[in-house]
Amino acid sequence: MHRMLNLHEKEDIIKFVSENNVKIINLCHIPEDGRLKTLSFAATNKDKIRDILSFGERVDGSSLLSFIEPGKSDIYIKPNIDKAFIHPFAELPTLNILCDYLDEGGKPLAVAPTNVLARAEKKLFSASGISMKALAELEFYIISGQEKEILFPSSPDRNYHESAPFAQFENLRNEVLATLDSLGIPTKYCHSEVGRIQCENGVFMEQHEVEFAPENLAEMAETVAIAKWIIRNVCAKHGVSVSFSPKPALEHAGNGMHIHLAGLRKGKNIIKTPSGTLSVEAWRMIGGLLKFAPSLAAFGNPRPVSYLRFIARKESPMHICWSARNRLALIRIPLWWDFARSQEKKEGYRETFEYRASDALANVPLLFAGMVTAVSYAVERPAETLKIAEKSHVEGSRIENENLKMLPRSCNEAAENLRRDRSLYEEGGVFPKRLIDKTIEGLKAHKDRNLWKDLEGKSEEVEKMLKEYLHCG
Repeated sequence: MHRMLNLHEKEDIIKFVSENNVKIINLCHIPEDGRLKTLSFAATNKDKIRDILSFGERVDGSSLLSFIEPGKSDIYIKPNIDKAFIHPFAELPTLNILCDYLDEGGKPLAVAPTNVLARAEKKLFSASGISMKALAELEFYIISGQEKEILFPSSPDRNYHESAPFAQFENLRNEVLATLDSLGIPTKYCHSEVGRIQCENGVFMEQHEVEFAPENLAEMAETVAIAKWIIRNVCAKHGVSVSFSPKPALEHAGNGMHIHLAGLRKGKNIIKTPSGTLSVEAWRMIGGLLKFAPSLAAFGNPRPVSYLRFIARKESPMHICWSARNRLALIRIPLWWDFARSQEKKEGYRETFEYRASDALANVPLLFAGMVTAVSYAVERPAETLKIAEKSHVEGSRIENENLKMLPRSCNEAAENLRRDRSLYEEGGVFPKRLIDKTIEGLKAHKDRNLWKDLEGKSEEVEKMLKEYLHCG
């Protein structure tokens, strides 16, 4: 595991605790809301530590996963010893260990999102020999009260790659980068993003982004959750706040979480041909993702505020299409460093395609499981998905094709799309029926069928929604 302490046995953990004067052991886990959860134990008794590492602990699953059946709320969290890391913010020496969810029989919990993802990947690999890697671009706004006048102001939405002193939180962002590195979480880079908002109440918001290095899908899902935890803790340390909300302010750039995908077979990236062009298999994968896009929103855009981002068109997608460079397309093919590859002659994962709809409120393992299911569909139905890709391709910098379908405009619409496609997700037992039922139920509970009509001309209602989801996810 990339970020951990290279401890593989219970006795390794016990020895580490003793030699490093560890006072607290945290069993950490990532439930439905994507936030890192913690169950803490004193680390003084070796026998107790050994017992915890062997069996984990019982927790209330109904408070963690809406998919848990009534009357069966007790589940187990079991430490994954390979996933131990030092808590970088604790006052006392503390060891965190990521855990897996088990059912009452001690088996992997069927409705746990990470286990859904594992089943999706197994199905794809069994059918095609394809495994997937991903990297996420995580955007966020750092939020601060301004007691003094800003010495170096700049224009709204003009903060891309800005440097200090025009970027106020460059040092904080670099501390995030260093903390990620200290845990072994591989990053590609960090930078300031376009968003810069001076609110009337004196609150100042500045947008930043961290982009991770490619990992397998389960690791990337964990990386997103741990990174959000790190960013929030670094911000708290400096007396500022942070928001991953897709729309902290209606008229300004939103926070997306773009996902870059690569497909591998026998260690080789199948997205490109030997001559460096987009492969036919990649065209089919893109076609599969475009077909699933309306229902993937159920996992990648699970809150009403997610759909405010789609409409405002600040380089966010609205149409279900793909393009070589167009940032308004749902799927984009970024530059592939062909000039560098031709000189280095190396295999790599820079050749990807980018899915631009999802945001940081997503249930990341379920989003990835849905994406893998879409790729499996492309493998099983190559002619259909190739045709979808051919019809949905857009040239140039504008999107004017009137025949293109639109992304959902609300949670309610995403729920209806998931209901329509549910058999595709449930095929082969990948997504449990109850999980789909509860996801649809949760989306419908927002009662946002007429989201934009209900908000039109109601600035107070809009502000109420923006504030409600400012610290969600």
